[in-house]
Amino acid sequence: MSPASGAQPWPYPRWVAHRGAGKLAPENTLAAFRLGHAHGWRMFECDVKLSADGVPFLLHDATLERTTKGQGTAGQWPWAELARLDAGSWLAPAYAGEPIPTLQTIARFCLDHDSLLNIEIKPTPGTERQTGEVVAQAAAQLWQGAAVPPLLSSFQPESLAGAQATAPALPRALLLDSLWEGWLDTAHKLDCVAVVCKYTLWDAALVARTRAAGLRCLCYTVNDASAAQDLLALGLDGLITDRVDFFDPSQADSVAVNPHAAPDVKRGT
Repeated sequence: MSPASGAQPWPYPRWVAHRGAGKLAPENTLAAFRLGHAHGWRMFECDVKLSADGVPFLLHDATLERTTKGQGTAGQWPWAELARLDAGSWLAPAYAGEPIPTLQTIARFCLDHDSLLNIEIKPTPGTERQTGEVVAQAAAQLWQGAAVPPLLSSFQPESLAGAQATAPALPRALLLDSLWEGWLDTAHKLDCVAVVCKYTLWDAALVARTRAAGLRCLCYTVNDASAAQDLLALGLDGLITDRVDFFDPSQADSVAVNPHAAPDVKRGT
């Protein structure tokens, strides 16, 4: 794909569930994907890194303490040990024993449930290129023959370069938490189809500049209804949110309450 792909039909939904089901279930677990799907969501975002023996698995942090019973740098553990960790009880007792999933497990879920995926390549520091290569290779194999491939994104240009070299046909997006010098040239060099900015960065001028460069415009992580409506008005192609219990993903152009939400769900941010 090339930046010119921005002029082609965008195959992904406008609303994307962050880490599976936002904060309603343990992030980056199969339980979170199942709950997000039950709320009507059909595109998800997740974080993927490598175990010490090269298995792509889901985890956001570089370390294990926040969301598992493990300790230390996650990428230094072999998969056989990571697979035994409890990645659910930190959120609620009902999720005790929920395991860390592999990318293969999540791919199977998405393909079986007609759902799409944004894979954020989240390398352990020092493994940026390798992680991009391995994740892209795995994604290309897992989604081989699928109508819509996963969207690969990363804050790390080196990870996207590894993905580009290994599986150039998979679409890529550059993640930005600030508009650092040279970001647009970097996106072009990496043959990206989109940029995914922190939602507060987007304004009409940035949207116009990005679109003029042939790139799609996505944002993370918007949980406020008013901000979401402003972003939709700007014409953003994708909004990543934790609020799977509130936003209705079937309403692509406006903010609406999710019809699957429980009546006693607290509204707001």
